[in-house]
Amino acid sequence: MECNKELNLAACNCSYEPCSRKGVCCECISYHLRNRELPGCCFPDDVERTFNRSFELFARLVTDKSI
Repeated sequence: MECNKELNLAACNCSYEPCSRKGVCCECISYHLRNRELPGCCFPDDVERTFNRSFELFARLVTDKSI
């Protein structure tokens, strides 16, 4: 399977500028799951910018119906 990096970048809201995984979703997801996190694209932009990508925060946002 070929990566659609350019297409993926159009939907990527990652605000961490030196990220080498931007647009390479398979690497991004693997990286964050190893760290018990979700990728930034799972969060609203204002939350993504906090760099707290924890499962716990995601669960709280879902519970609060924020996402």
